[in-house]
Amino acid sequence: MRLQRPNLPFAALVLASTLTFGLAGHFAAEVVIGHQQAHQLNELTEVVLRRSEAAVDFAADSLDELARRELASCESGALQAIRLHVYQRSAIKDVRLVNPDGSVICSAYSETLEFDKGWVDRRDMLSSRDKKLMLFRVEQFGGDALGVLRDINGSSALVAIVGINASLFDIMPAELRAHSEVILALSNGEKLGEFQTDAGSALPQPISFERNSTQFPLHTTIRLDHAVLSSWNNEAYWPTLAVALGLGAIFGVLLARSRRMEGPVADLDRALAAGEFTPYYQPIFDLRTGRINGCEILARWLRRDGSVVPPMNFIPLAESSGRIQAMTWHILRSALADLQPLLTADKNFKLSLNVVPKHLLDTGFVETLRRTVLTAKVSARQIMVEITERGELDDLARAAAVVAELREHGFRVAIDDVGVGHSGLSRLKGLGANTIKIDKFFVDTITVDASTATIVEMLVALARDLNMSVVAEGIETEEQLRALVSAGVEEGQGYLVAAPLPFARFSNLIESRRAAQAGVALSDDAAMVA
Repeated sequence: MRLQRPNLPFAALVLASTLTFGLAGHFAAEVVIGHQQAHQLNELTEVVLRRSEAAVDFAADSLDELARRELASCESGALQAIRLHVYQRSAIKDVRLVNPDGSVICSAYSETLEFDKGWVDRRDMLSSRDKKLMLFRVEQFGGDALGVLRDINGSSALVAIVGINASLFDIMPAELRAHSEVILALSNGEKLGEFQTDAGSALPQPISFERNSTQFPLHTTIRLDHAVLSSWNNEAYWPTLAVALGLGAIFGVLLARSRRMEGPVADLDRALAAGEFTPYYQPIFDLRTGRINGCEILARWLRRDGSVVPPMNFIPLAESSGRIQAMTWHILRSALADLQPLLTADKNFKLSLNVVPKHLLDTGFVETLRRTVLTAKVSARQIMVEITERGELDDLARAAAVVAELREHGFRVAIDDVGVGHSGLSRLKGLGANTIKIDKFFVDTITVDASTATIVEMLVALARDLNMSVVAEGIETEEQLRALVSAGVEEGQGYLVAAPLPFARFSNLIESRRAAQAGVALSDDAAMVA
């Protein structure tokens, strides 16, 4: 009787395959984690740049307001008005009137001149994209500040002294704080502000993430010790390795499916034809009274088997494949059919619709929107078009013309994700929208980071100067709501009131809220009579 020998080639193949996929998983995990880390640090660098741009925009807008009020003067009455203007804007420390060569004529707070180490000549100031706006470093004994110069006429200019508060750049995660530094500088290399927890300590293996402003001569840098990245946000390593090992068994299936490149797009087309996309409604409410004044409609994919496909699993594909336009019109028609009785009964109720920049610039967009709303017998002033920030507006002039046409027909226009998206604050002024929506990033940190509250206050003040309203997104706690109210925000949306809901649940929420508010009003009236 001959004994069977073990199937060594089979065992060796299994072992080799396991080792191969294990190594692939190891390298894939390193790549994924490295990409995620770089993405997060690039986003943090971008946030620093946007905050800095917001401060410059805020200062420039303040100087424009002084010029419009003809306060570019050293007369006592003008200086008193300028001092009040500075007092109301905590980010601005002083306003000075200067000669064409940059030399100071007078200052709103003359005592601040004693803190200057020196004052640069006009030739050493740096130009912005707006040639009448220049930036320069103001060296002071208590720490450097940023000078923002705005030419008023041929004989004088106004300069705002903007304080560089290190807390504005205190954005690093706790694990990296002691091994990193955040730097704001001018494009000529002069540092304006630096945040470093371990002041003075050198980084042994520095790695840098940098961003340059396209509007102003500003440059932001995050530098950190490369060694600390190995232990930061590495939770994905073992799951990635496990997935890599599993790929050995299902590789053939994945390969077969990967060849069907048309599959996902075909699924979208079938879902559109079957009407599987439906609007969900998230309330927009008054932060002080809690009254629901409107809603934002969001697309959800409800399959025939009852399962719900998350938006991130189909919205990017819909945009890249050009299906987003058909989906948007379908969602809007469905929402108008659902909300028509409510919109007719309450003329102050608003419906907010997300539109990607490419769709906004499509030929016939405005006419199709008008026809859709008119067919539903709804007032155009109750419809708000939200321009999302997933794509950049390549043609700002054309976009501004579309926005102007929308507003002429009574529609309202909002800019989404203000503060972290593609559009800077200078673009907000050029676009001519009615509303700005503060990104959830700022709402999440407003109760734990004092600099966020300052930024939100600046956005509210800028919106007020531009005759725009403000809506905060992603409100989840009462503490956040109170902080937003203190900053001057009047409306918001978020899970504090409700997540995006199907129409039946949204309608019930509206009715229960209004019934409760009516009951409170009746009890207050009865108490007054008694």
